[in-house]
Amino acid sequence: MAKATSTLDWCIVRLGDDHNWWVAETSDPVRWDVDGLSIVDPRQVAHLIELVDPLRDYSFDQDMLASAFIPFRIEKDLGGGKVRLKRVKESLFDSDEKLFALADVLDEQNGPYADLLDHLTRCRVKMLNDLFKFESKLSVDEVEDEIREDQNSHFIEGKAVHTFEELTAILDYMPAGYDADEEQPVKGAEEEEDDLPELDAAEEEKLKNDDSLKWDEDEAKDGDDDDDKKKDSDDDDDDDDEKDSDDKDDDDDKPKKTVRKKR
Repeated sequence: MAKATSTLDWCIVRLGDDHNWWVAETSDPVRWDVDGLSIVDPRQVAHLIELVDPLRDYSFDQDMLASAFIPFRIEKDLGGGKVRLKRVKESLFDSDEKLFALADVLDEQNGPYADLLDHLTRCRVKMLNDLFKFESKLSVDEVEDEIREDQNSHFIEGKAVHTFEELTAILDYMPAGYDADEEQPVKGAEEEEDDLPELDAAEEEKLKNDDSLKWDEDEAKDGDDDDDKKKDSDDDDDDDDEKDSDDKDDDDDKPKKTVRKKR
């Protein structure tokens, strides 16, 4: 494959309306068809390197990514949103320069870029199956079919798929219903309620009588109940006092018996 790309020394790229860079002209127009040919800019290269980093624990081969791209540096700004790029031999991972990367798509079926897409898909599937407990494990074919379906919709609309978008579709892939940021399944309210532990009758009664679990309203209610009980008790005491006083008054109103003296 190196011989096929040896004559590609420079290329002219243009900034598209989608803010992506597309190839407008190459030094090898015979082998390279510029119709829909995209190129990854330095900012996107840095982002891709960041995305593949977690895949290193899942058999990711850095050399496959490096060999799938042809690096270029900026040689001249041509104006009008066009830039002339010069091919370099530096690595995308080790270079201090801000490099563009052109995917080696001369052989779309068996070339290094095609191999990279397959490799990244396998690594991503392996990582997702390790991080999530799916009802049935993801398969490479399942992921490829879903991504290809989205790409076909672009082709039907006459839109070319940019290399960066093609790669991020794999590197950011998540099955429906799962959150990539949290790296855990997205659950509905009903599922979350099902996760609560079930309590038997004895435990429920114990928790119900635990004062530390009462709300402020319950405590206030209990306090009001205590006040009512105390008030009722005071009222009962007052009633008893009034009864004793009435009984004493009744005794005072009764005629006293005269004790007769014996003669």
